[in-house]
This record gives sequence, C-alpha cells and structure tokens, in this order.
Amino acid sequence: MSTSFKRAVSKGFTLIELLIVVIILAILAAIVIPQFSNSTSDAKEATLDANLAAMRSAIEQYKIQHGVYPGAVTAVGTCPTGATPGTGAINTSQAVIDQLTMATNAAGVACSVADATFRFGPYVRQAIPNEPINNIGSLPAGIVVSTAGTPLAPSVTTGGWAYDTKSGQIVMNSSATDSSKNSRVYSTH
Repeated sequence: MSTSFKRAVSKGFTLIELLIVVIILAILAAIVIPQFSNSTSDAKEATLDANLAAMRSAIEQYKIQHGVYPGAVTAVGTCPTGATPGTGAINTSQAVIDQLTMATNAAGVACSVADATFRFGPYVRQAIPNEPINNIGSLPAGIVVSTAGTPLAPSVTTGGWAYDTKSGQIVMNSSATDSSKNSRVYSTH
C-alpha cells in the first residue's frame, strides 16, 4: 500500500523570513541616516561658498566700473522723477546694499531706475544673499562694515557678513568652525 504525503501549500512568509528582512532594513538605515545628517551642513557650507563667490564677483565688478569699492562713497543723491534714491551714507552697510542692488551712476549714487545716467548695475539682482549658516545678512544689520583696509578676522560666532570698504574683502562674520575634517573657520571660506 502506498501512501502519498501531500503538504498543504502555505501562503505568506514565515516568521524567520520576516525577521531577516527587518534586520537587513535596520542595518541599511543605520548606514544611510548618518549620511543625510551631514548633508544639511554640507549644503549650507556649499551655499556659503557660492554666495561669497557671487558677492565677491559683484564687488569686483563695481570696483572696475567705479574705481572704488561699494560703500566707500555715498549712495545718496538725486534720481530721475519717480525713482527711489539710495539712502546709504558713506561707509555704511546701507550704502553697500544700495550700490550693489540698485542702478548707479559714475559717482556711486544709487537709484531704483536705470537710465543713461544711472547705467551701472545692479550687481546683485534681488538682494544681498543671507549668510546660510545662521540665515543672517540681507538687512543692513547683517553686514558689519569696516574701513581698516586690513584682512578681516571676525571674533564673533553670530554670523552675517563682514565687509571692508577699502580692500573690498567680504567674509562670513564668524569665528566658528565648519563641519569639514579640517575644521576651517567660517571667515576663511
């Protein structure tokens, strides 16, 4: 007599199979999650470098066309009818903002409307970019202006921008260090 043993076909996964999949997912998550936590600070530092490069280019372009750096002369003057004049006095952060974001004449007077007299600029299209690490900098209070003409070495960790009207140097106004392996001071970016 021959007997045949037939097994019932089981549907689904066994407990062991499910545990193996969960363990593999946990291992992958442990590898991937630290990579994403560093990417935020890396992105902010890359944005800092890009913002500094753009602002340094704008400052140099202004210097080429005017013979002085932004802020070294007043932005206040007479504009065409209906245009808004700049309000920044000499060696102030408002003068730097006005002269980089508005149309200027040969003397550095800033105006909201470009014409044959106000034919230079704007050098920065919308606004001075924020310093991305602390999100400070587009307002006059976020730009510390110096007239020393010496290399800037900020001693604060608050952030924003530090700018010198004699040398045209612009740096992040922070002595804190970045997240790189070399731990560079932000003001050296």
